[in-house]
Amino acid sequence: MNDAAFLDEATGDSRRIVLTGRWTVAHIGPVEPQLRALPAGGSGLTVDLSQIERIDTIGAWLVHRLTRDHPGTTLTGASEDATRLIEQVGAADPDVKIRPDPGPRMTRRLEEIGRGVVGAVDTLGNFLAFLGKTLVTLAQTLFSRRSFRWNSIVHQMDVVGVHALGIVGLLSFLVGIVLAQQGAVQLRQFGAEVFVVNLIGRSTVRELGILLTAIMVAGRSGSAFAAQIGSMKLNEEIDAMRTIGLSAFEVLVLPRVIATSLMMVLLGFYGSLMAIIGGGLFCWLSLDMPVVTFVQRLQEVVPIADFWIGLFKAPVFGAIIAVTGCFQGMQVSGNAESVGQRTTAAVVQSIFLVIVLDAFFAVFFTALGFI
Repeated sequence: MNDAAFLDEATGDSRRIVLTGRWTVAHIGPVEPQLRALPAGGSGLTVDLSQIERIDTIGAWLVHRLTRDHPGTTLTGASEDATRLIEQVGAADPDVKIRPDPGPRMTRRLEEIGRGVVGAVDTLGNFLAFLGKTLVTLAQTLFSRRSFRWNSIVHQMDVVGVHALGIVGLLSFLVGIVLAQQGAVQLRQFGAEVFVVNLIGRSTVRELGILLTAIMVAGRSGSAFAAQIGSMKLNEEIDAMRTIGLSAFEVLVLPRVIATSLMMVLLGFYGSLMAIIGGGLFCWLSLDMPVVTFVQRLQEVVPIADFWIGLFKAPVFGAIIAVTGCFQGMQVSGNAESVGQRTTAAVVQSIFLVIVLDAFFAVFFTALGFI
């Protein structure tokens, strides 16, 4: 069998290369480094393929590389099959863009920080615009005396509230036990175990009961809102609503916001009550405090203002959780991966906003004298 070979005929500024033999993977080994070593130069290069006995993909790749590395190369004498194979190999060899030098590490970090800040500001602006649109839709519904979609609201109240009673009650009950146990351990050093009731009552009614309930609702319902609306947007159901004249805010957002705000009041009260029951059970079993004594002491140390403060914060937390979940759902675009990313963002942002608002309310009500 004839191995691959070539003849290099140089005439002045032009060069003619005649390929001979079998240009296949079994016979091309010796000629490959010789082709790579061909010097560049000259005004043109002609490659004659008429003497080739057989050519496969490897041989076609070497011919294509030769023409690529020597611009202006002309192929002659190639059969129809060889020409088609060389063209296919060339089409499968796109130009590769070299990644630019990222620069110093400090510069890259500053760029990442800058992009993060710009993204955060942009998200905040879009969120405020979404919140404003929600409030405008609510005002239009109220003042135009259009009926709310009560079926949707009741359904969302069932999903957000009734279905969450188990998890909210269990976690609040356990948190109450933990709070009572840790408070008793610390207060026992000073012989002031009786003040465990103060700790349980005021912290759960005013702060922890509502806050923990809001965090659980954010993780459970806020994520569900983002996933549901995001899936609807991917399936173009929201575009279909707009086409037939329905407002996505009126159909999807308002029922969820109203239902979550209402149910947060009930869930917050329920969570606080379960935390008090958990703390009272610990006091009864571990501190030998009678239930009647615990209840009487609770009435003495917990002012009614704490109860109203907790109930005031609950609907605000519920509204912000629902708006955040719906907002992230509306931002879904591209593919299903975006649904997961927006769902995660909905949970993180909801919890963050709830904690920020809780801190604001704590400072605000303290400044008003509700200590």
